[in-house]
Amino acid sequence: MMHDRPLVVNEPEAMRFQVRRSTLMDPGILELERRRIFDVCWIYVGHESEVRAPGDFKTRIVCDRPVIFCRDGGNRVRVFLNTCRHRGSIVCREPEGNAKSHTCFYHGWSYNRDGELDGVPGQDAFPPSFRKSDFSLKEPPHVASYRGFVFLNFDPGAMPLEQYLAGAKEYIDLIVDQSPSGQMEVIQGVQDYDIRANWKLLTENSFDDYHLLSVHGSWLTYLRNSGVEMKRPERGHLLPGHGVGKVLGNGHGCTDNVNFRGRPVARWIPIYGEAARPEIERIRAELVARLGEERASRVADTNRNLLVFPNLFLNDGSSVTIRTYYPLAPDRMRVLAWALGPKEESPTARAVRLDSFLTFYGPGGFATPDDIEVLESLQSGLGTHREVPWMEVTRGMAKEGEQLNTDEPHLRGFWIQWDKLMRTPRNGE
Repeated sequence: MMHDRPLVVNEPEAMRFQVRRSTLMDPGILELERRRIFDVCWIYVGHESEVRAPGDFKTRIVCDRPVIFCRDGGNRVRVFLNTCRHRGSIVCREPEGNAKSHTCFYHGWSYNRDGELDGVPGQDAFPPSFRKSDFSLKEPPHVASYRGFVFLNFDPGAMPLEQYLAGAKEYIDLIVDQSPSGQMEVIQGVQDYDIRANWKLLTENSFDDYHLLSVHGSWLTYLRNSGVEMKRPERGHLLPGHGVGKVLGNGHGCTDNVNFRGRPVARWIPIYGEAARPEIERIRAELVARLGEERASRVADTNRNLLVFPNLFLNDGSSVTIRTYYPLAPDRMRVLAWALGPKEESPTARAVRLDSFLTFYGPGGFATPDDIEVLESLQSGLGTHREVPWMEVTRGMAKEGEQLNTDEPHLRGFWIQWDKLMRTPRNGE
């Protein structure tokens, strides 16, 4: 049952937007989120480059369900529910690999690359009506990809993926355009860690530029000491440079910033070292030749933190990071992150990319430890939600037109979609 009290107050004319703090504490809210958000939205599974050949697979947990993300015998990307059709045991217990078949270790039922049941020990003991063709591995109702990013949806009536992505497609395209062939690839290795905080706090934090100066001061000092030119704030911006916050539909949103810290497709900056200068200049020249000066500048000279609602971030900054996360409890989440780069990238450019992936976004980098400390402090502070029931999300509401990256239109867009779905009962509730 949904709470009788409103969880989100959205009154634009009164310049009022508040979120009830109990939404970040209540186990009942989390159970509703699992049914009304994660079971109806398109949820990220993985990138096509992670499974390249027939039989390649990765096992993951998506929406609390174990899945096999793989290529079948025809080299088609598939997602199977990782549960034996006999008694329900996990079928594939390896994290990744290549296999001709998967065999359940409980009773030995085996499934081929296409998910078909092809081996049943002692099959003659089953009734005459038993047919192996009736017991293939189950698949989610929908699996689809956009520009290499693979999603699933457990709602049989879900809208098509491209319609769901809405304005987020523009920003995914800006990422993929970094590759001359349009082929990006996930680089080997994953960051895997827990945060003792509600999953929605990481959503807010991941595209909240208001906190940069107060939380990441040590990183900004490092950049200055490395010789990076920090642009003077313009029109009262709190960030070095210029940026805006955008609402992209269906809960998606982003910050869209002028790049000041450099990255493997941008202009050279001192922290990359003098040896990287020719390579970065070569990459930029290729972008201009292929895309034209205007589009090349859009790709290389701006950076973005893109939310694909509800729990996927594409952080296209000093490197491209895919970050997804899901709730384990009201006050705990698991975070997974991968580095993404052009397939054609040279060893020099790849080294620069991975260095940035580790030193900024990594769990031991400049940014993430600061953010984890903030989020866990937030979660502790929310223990006062009975006495202090509301969070204020009104920054920028009084402005007309474009809002800054330090304002909160994109945060409000997330909460508006969250509230809409939480108010929509599913069949059987």
